[in-house]
Amino acid sequence: MSDTRPVLVVTSLYDPTADVVISELHDRGVPVVRFDSGNFPASLSVEAEITQDGIRGRIDTPSRTAELDHVRALYYRRPTGFAFPHLDEQDARFAITQARYGLGGVIASLPDCLYVNHPHFIGDAEFKPSGLAAAVEAGFQVPRTLITSNPDAARAFIKQHSPAIYKPLWNPIYRIDDISSVVKIAEVTAEDIDERVAGTAHMFQQRVPKTADIRVTVIGSRTFSVRIDSDLLDWRTDYSRLSYTPMRTPAEIELSLHEYMDHFGLHFGAFDFALDAEGQWWFLECNPSGQWHWLEHETGLPMCAALADLLERKP
Repeated sequence: MSDTRPVLVVTSLYDPTADVVISELHDRGVPVVRFDSGNFPASLSVEAEITQDGIRGRIDTPSRTAELDHVRALYYRRPTGFAFPHLDEQDARFAITQARYGLGGVIASLPDCLYVNHPHFIGDAEFKPSGLAAAVEAGFQVPRTLITSNPDAARAFIKQHSPAIYKPLWNPIYRIDDISSVVKIAEVTAEDIDERVAGTAHMFQQRVPKTADIRVTVIGSRTFSVRIDSDLLDWRTDYSRLSYTPMRTPAEIELSLHEYMDHFGLHFGAFDFALDAEGQWWFLECNPSGQWHWLEHETGLPMCAALADLLERKP
């Protein structure tokens, strides 16, 4: 008997990566209900009742309905934030919190649902210090790292572990001359540090003498490793200068990857490593909502099929 339960895809209206996964699921005959939680309540409604028998109810979009106790899997990508522009500041703040803890709490409580990934676990895994600590526990080599708001501590760290780089702990979008921009990873010296460091938390890290970068995409039990060659400190700043080579994932790295995933309860992760001249893999970070589809286009690795297998809950 076929499984008629839908896969929920929670993401923004424009998400080409979600589009290809939905297309793959449609081709397999797997029903999909897609919505952006940020559209609540304008074009999205929720009705949930919690009883001794569990949670029951429905989420309605303009074209689809999902029964809460009848969801196969939830693919949580990149929904937009809640917004109530028609309300004054205080009322909007109240409405946003109610939406977050109401609709958000319902989405996070679906019975017998495979989350890729659970939104709460995504939140936990997005803290860089937590990720680095978990990487150490999982057996990865991790560059020496300092998180501080103390300028003297930053200068001392950079002098001791030079060359060192600065990394933002989170990267919100800045608009400069009406152009979207972000704070870039950059090499720093002790002389670059001034009292402005005391204004918030900052992350400094010993620079790995890399010969290449490696992106590993983990999808359920499967791993897809790609060597990325360039002359860039941060390869994400210029994709036109990159070349890609699929590679085997070493057994010890594979074990550590899944130990890291289990630590945060993840089923999907986009891991970044630096590869040094001795062949050592250095853990840099894991993005629980990272991009991956461009790598399938560049390498032919069957990532979309693997993700569809996972969401379909194919044995």
